[in-house]
Amino acid sequence: MVQNASLSTNHLTYARQTNPCNVVPLRQKILPRHRTYLMHWLTAGESMGLLDAAIDTLSFSSAYGHLAEQVLVWVRENPEPAYLIRPEGRFWVLIDQLREHEIGRYNNFALALHTIRPVLPLHEVSRAF
Repeated sequence: MVQNASLSTNHLTYARQTNPCNVVPLRQKILPRHRTYLMHWLTAGESMGLLDAAIDTLSFSSAYGHLAEQVLVWVRENPEPAYLIRPEGRFWVLIDQLREHEIGRYNNFALALHTIRPVLPLHEVSRAF
């Protein structure tokens, strides 16, 4: 009787290990409201050295063939993009492109922009998202 219980347990463990995982990772993307807020933020920040921003679409070669978008931000002081914002899971990752350093991970897109240049009041940031 003990041998049969042991064999059943091994079989169940093996069956659990061979089943494929059906979990789909949460992946944010840039929505029209993000584009609108980006343009509002860029206009408000022109006097603080913000020059331009672009939304770039990247394609990843994965089994799912999904597309990802990222935001590039230029400042007056440098001809290269100074910042990059990309969605990663539930967060927005802000990267200093010039130093190739991750600045932080934010719960919403507006807070990532606010970290670059705080040109809009925080109560507007919380209302935007």
